[in-house]
Amino acid sequence: MSRHRAEVRPRYGRIAVAGASLSVTLIAVLGGTGLLPLPSSAQPPSGGSALQDASYPAPSADSAEPSHEPSELAEDSAVVDDEAAADAAKLARKAERARARAAEEETALPADSGEGRRAVFSESRQRVWLIEDDGTVERTYLVSGSLYDNLDPGTYSVYSRSDRAWGVDGSTMSWFVRFAHGPNAAIGFHDIPELGGAPVQTFAQLGTPLSHGCVRQRERDALAMWDFAQLGTTVVVTA
Repeated sequence: MSRHRAEVRPRYGRIAVAGASLSVTLIAVLGGTGLLPLPSSAQPPSGGSALQDASYPAPSADSAEPSHEPSELAEDSAVVDDEAAADAAKLARKAERARARAAEEETALPADSGEGRRAVFSESRQRVWLIEDDGTVERTYLVSGSLYDNLDPGTYSVYSRSDRAWGVDGSTMSWFVRFAHGPNAAIGFHDIPELGGAPVQTFAQLGTPLSHGCVRQRERDALAMWDFAQLGTTVVVTA
């Protein structure tokens, strides 16, 4: 008995379903690539793709830039204050050193002012120095010398002393130590004269030439000169 192979009939229903499925898939692929426009309902959302939205989520509160806490601001302010205080202290020390240098230069003994025990008077600086034998400066202070050019620089010696004296204008003075001769009267060191019972100048004016020839001193300095400059003491006058 011979066997006959059954006739294969095409299954049109399945073929139709497969074709429809393939068409839908093709349309979707072409539409996704922009080659085939899609219905509005199938378009991706505006303002960015779903992939973009998924890749860059909105920053959460935890990932936001941290704000400065009050404690951090206080620490920053304290650091700034400390730096400002340090700068101010540095400037103050610098100014103090500058003042010290200026004072040292102001009170430095003039060059070529002699040797040994002596009194030195600088006309330009209106200052006196009392120097011991070993060169030690016993005392230095401001004075008021002459308004006029009647005392030449040079070396002199004390030749006369009076604890009380009178000026050519009728003024009175104390602790007069004479060491030079002027055109009309002796020249020497004494305290600030009084005229009519009042001082002819103030202590604040010492350091400025105001006399007629002598060297005016504050009373305490005049007493120091009186004790220091005995007869024969060397007096050096510098320009």
